[in-house]
Amino acid sequence: MDALKIFVGGHWRHGGGEVMQSTFPADGSLNATLHAASLEDLNDAIEYADSAWREPSWRNMLPHQRAKILHKVADDIEGRLDDLARMQSSDNGKPLAEARGLVMSAAATARYFAAACELLEGELPTPRQPDLLTLSRYEAIGVVAAITPWNSPIASEMQKVAPAIAAGNAVILKPAEATPLMALELARVFERAGLPAGLLSVLPGKGSVIGDALARHPKVRKISFTGGTTTGRHLAHVAAEKLIPTSLELGGKSPTIVLEDADIEQAARGICYGIFSSAGQACIAGSRLFIHEQVYAPLMARLLELTRGLRVGHPFSRDTHVGPLISEAHRQRVLEYVELAKQEGGRVLCGGEIPADPALAAGSFLQPTILEGLKNSDRACQEEIFGPVLVAMTFRDEEALIRDANDSVYGLAAGIWTRDTGRALRLSERLEVGTVWINTYKVFSISTPFGGFKESGLGREKGIQGLKAWMQQKSIYLATGNSVNHWCD
Repeated sequence: MDALKIFVGGHWRHGGGEVMQSTFPADGSLNATLHAASLEDLNDAIEYADSAWREPSWRNMLPHQRAKILHKVADDIEGRLDDLARMQSSDNGKPLAEARGLVMSAAATARYFAAACELLEGELPTPRQPDLLTLSRYEAIGVVAAITPWNSPIASEMQKVAPAIAAGNAVILKPAEATPLMALELARVFERAGLPAGLLSVLPGKGSVIGDALARHPKVRKISFTGGTTTGRHLAHVAAEKLIPTSLELGGKSPTIVLEDADIEQAARGICYGIFSSAGQACIAGSRLFIHEQVYAPLMARLLELTRGLRVGHPFSRDTHVGPLISEAHRQRVLEYVELAKQEGGRVLCGGEIPADPALAAGSFLQPTILEGLKNSDRACQEEIFGPVLVAMTFRDEEALIRDANDSVYGLAAGIWTRDTGRALRLSERLEVGTVWINTYKVFSISTPFGGFKESGLGREKGIQGLKAWMQQKSIYLATGNSVNHWCD
């Protein structure tokens, strides 16, 4: 198998770093090999980027012309839906149905920011001084770094690249080491769409090497990272030392709340999807379940019935609900958390085991798991497991519920299930999270800002705010009269 090339400033070439592999989590087979980017590749990419974004032909390109490139990107992605979904599934094991959704999300993201860049306007603040006009406009930042995770590559990558390009920047994209395929394919898509050379580079490699060097490079003016909180904290320190903006979308331990008047069927199905889709490998997974004691028994009975009926299987099968975890090492880490939960007094109600089906033996599969008997202070309730593991707890008092729901270093998302919309809105105001879903879960809109509180991150992606996050604001003062400053008299 020929090694894949990386994309450096509009040029395809073999990376100068160590050999990397993309493997299929369903059976461990090899998808592709490639050489990681080297520090020389990184420096070249940044020099190309710094030159490309300063080109007058790019800096002065009208918004509708940038939008045209993004619309071509969207057309390309939509036209190759099945091929791209299969590539996404091969790279990280997502079931094809989920992968198709992510591909279509990426296309929609490109279209949204194509429209947003055409609609973005400056401002005309009204000064309180005569004979003075003030203008405020948004301009590109320059060379920016986008560092993405392995759990939803095409969607995460487009959420950074599309607005950054729409804003007029040059982007250095560093995909997760485990999943380089989609990022490299997106480079081909942007190349075919006519993006000028140098404005996008894709540099696969270790985060500790390429990611760190990218963040520290003096010509990189913004860092956008989605991934673990430990790495995010490190990158925040780097950004602080350089005095550059950063956006961080980090971990989560999201609470899901079922009030006593909830629709049991609606809640059970939504909870099941919120934690077990993507095999629980989602920062917003609803992994802590708080159920009012009056409905605990019927809700848990239905939730267990649904969970036991989930089909764990090959991601290419149409019947599969839950595919493999990203790797055997990650599955082992998740299993260690299940054992820890048992030691803390937890009881496994279902799952917690490797499937017995011999057809799945070569992959990193794990049965969806539900635990009870734990306290919110236990480690299994406080630490991000990032797998198909749900911890169920009861509550009686609303004040205690809010205290426990907020008792986490994380604050990414939460879910509320109730027929009382007013009560749900009041609760949502008290939850220390960036997103609250009411009677639904894990649904998104590209026009709605997304991000976390506390150690779940800084800044927001999506929406007009997500476009402005890739820009810097400049104010201009224009004297309209002929008055003379007499300070020198």
